Amino acid sequence: LKDGDLVSGEWWRVEENGQTLGYGWMDATWGDAEILLAVDPKTRERGVGSFILEQLEREAAGRGLNYMYNVIPEGHPDPDWLKRWLGSRGFELTRDGHMKRRVRPVPA
Repeated sequence: LKDGDLVSGEWWRVEENGQTLGYGWMDATWGDAEILLAVDPKTRERGVGSFILEQLEREAAGRGLNYMYNVIPEGHPDPDWLKRWLGSRGFELTRDGHMKRRVRPVPA
């Protein structure tokens, strides 16, 4: 791997001018990608989360994974907002409470 490459099961950081804006994480399990995103609330509405999601999807597609899914933890500060945000990006709520979407090819 090259410096800055996304590593399965590891956090990936987005910075701007030395300031951390958010993190993404992906772990491949049974042909699917479990993903997590964390974005500094002060950077909301700047596209940071969408950028992270795109990078995670690019990695998942490159690995030939089928679905991306996110488990919203019980203690999340705003689970309804996150469900809406993911839903607006094609994720659907599954019976087991995960938000899931088929991995789509991402242009280079």
